[in-house]
Amino acid sequence: MSDIVIGGDLTVDRLGYGAMRLSGDPGIFTPPKDRAAAVAVLRRAVELGVNFIDTADAYALGDNERLIAEALHPYADGVVIATKGGNTRPSADEWVPLGQPAYIRQQAELSLRRLNVETIDLYQLHRLDPNLPVADQIETVADLQKQGKIRHIGLSEVTVDQLKEAQQVAPIASVQNLYNLINRQSEDVLEYTAEQGIAFIPWFPIAAGEHAGPDGPVGRIAAEVGATPAQTALAWLLRRSDNIVPIPGTSSIAHLEENVAARGVVLTDDQYATLDGLASA
Repeated sequence: MSDIVIGGDLTVDRLGYGAMRLSGDPGIFTPPKDRAAAVAVLRRAVELGVNFIDTADAYALGDNERLIAEALHPYADGVVIATKGGNTRPSADEWVPLGQPAYIRQQAELSLRRLNVETIDLYQLHRLDPNLPVADQIETVADLQKQGKIRHIGLSEVTVDQLKEAQQVAPIASVQNLYNLINRQSEDVLEYTAEQGIAFIPWFPIAAGEHAGPDGPVGRIAAEVGATPAQTALAWLLRRSDNIVPIPGTSSIAHLEENVAARGVVLTDDQYATLDGLASA
């Protein structure tokens, strides 16, 4: 499995880690109950060669970013921390996009402090605010880039048209959309980003549903290659396109190690074709 270069100068392993699950509740609203265990997961990820870690200011109201700095700062050479802004959390059950320039600038400043960095490697708009023009929101982040506060700009949960509109304002280095073996609703976005040399970061990358059972196609192929269904789903993603950077998240070191081991899972052409056909099955 090869590395990927994001934005022209950030070289990372193509299997990253999403820190969202290092929270104390299902709503990703509170700090982890066992902070030492969460720190241990992050440190183990880096030990295993994971050098792309994704977070957001909305996870545990900023504590997720503090946790990453607590565990990993000073950051080892080559470790890339990506964060997101533009999604507010009025309550544990709410995620409300807010793209007002003053808010985005404030959140970027807070992320810089919590991560303990002078420049954020990859700053992604967590969601576009439907009440504001796309161009206005990108201009705000582009201004932060010009000030040296962020290195590269990313987007999350966007359409191809929104991405094209954003590209008229500034270079876009990454797109983070829901995408996995079963849910291919962002197929057109994946294909466009591949054409454009933009990294595609699928969140919720392991979902396989009933197909992952022992008698399902994922389960059967997993048994054939000596892997788990989760590893098999990740192996399919890694082969699907060279610009894909999955970020499976977990609060368990055992599951982390299992996910990272997906790097070594090799699918035959027939196995890959079977898995590739699941979305339309």
